[in-house]
Amino acid sequence: MGEHMRIGAVAARTGLSLRTIRYYEEVGLVTPSARSQGGFRLYTEPDVARINLIRRMKPLGFQLEEMKELLGLLFPVSRPDGEPVVLEEHELRRLREFTEKAERRCAELRATLDTAEEFAALLRDSLARHTERAQNT
Repeated sequence: MGEHMRIGAVAARTGLSLRTIRYYEEVGLVTPSARSQGGFRLYTEPDVARINLIRRMKPLGFQLEEMKELLGLLFPVSRPDGEPVVLEEHELRRLREFTEKAERRCAELRATLDTAEEFAALLRDSLARHTERAQNT
């Protein structure tokens, strides 16, 4: 069994607040692998990886129910015989829809970043002009 870490260490590793991690547990997105004798939440590396995945979904606009569904598609319950899980056609269709949504949102974010970078360049140019004028006076 892997090493367990408390929620504070998970927060430090993921950049999320304790409150956010507890909320993810409350809504069923993540479950601590264990609890200490004192009742503290204990997480493993796979738990941290799942939390980081949830963190990546957030800026792409996925809602909580979509996140739950997507996590189920990405990490389906293992088969008892140990054979790899094969997604059914309707599950593949949903995974495609989620992929398309993520790609559309990435394109939107890139366009927003382009606009922001153009504005930052305008500010830099203006600052350079005014700095040069101030130095020449």
